[in-house]
Amino acid sequence: MSVQTSKSRRAAPVLLMLGAVAYTAWVLEVVLSTGLDPVRTYVSELAAADQPLGGLFRATDLFAGLLVLAGALAALRTLPRRPWVTAGWAALALFGAATAVDSRLPLSCAPTSDPECAARETAGLVPATHTAHAISSSLAMVGALAALVLLTVAARRYGWWPPLGRLAPWLTAAELAATAWTLTSIAAFTEGHGTWALGVGQRLQVLLVALYVGLLAWCVGRAGTTTGREGDTA
Repeated sequence: MSVQTSKSRRAAPVLLMLGAVAYTAWVLEVVLSTGLDPVRTYVSELAAADQPLGGLFRATDLFAGLLVLAGALAALRTLPRRPWVTAGWAALALFGAATAVDSRLPLSCAPTSDPECAARETAGLVPATHTAHAISSSLAMVGALAALVLLTVAARRYGWWPPLGRLAPWLTAAELAATAWTLTSIAAFTEGHGTWALGVGQRLQVLLVALYVGLLAWCVGRAGTTTGREGDTA
């Protein structure tokens, strides 16, 4: 293996780990005064255009998306390819790209905490970025869920990354449950029935994605060239 290839392989886990850390920047709301209730509000409302710390959270989302995208592309380029794992890296790249785009399409206001904003959104009087943001957010979560499922199957099917093979099924199941909670809460809020702890469900959802990406990064980095030999014989 060339020195250049070895360095490229080491880049993937580093980029993914940094992306996972950046994707948890919303926990800063514990120590920063955001004025938003984490039990009720969307995570993306922290980055809304009218929020005092919106610029900070938009920047961390952008960095998170670009780092995960770069890490997934580095893995696709340098690590062994098998159908499940290749599809998983591609899905993770979609998650990263959509997250980066999402950061450039912020909400104009915070609908779960601002009744006037919610009324304007219901009446279709908010900027088109609200709809675009919903689309990019949905694409990001579809990519994340697909990556979790595909890479978990890959880890178990090919015998790669044993810690991921053991822990990922539980993380994936928890992620699916958190996603169901979030979607149910969004539906309730849209119908005017309250938020149903939407903020808790969505924060759990994004936290589990970050934990999964962090675990994946650690497993890939720990495996090093061993994965390459396993991939050649799997």
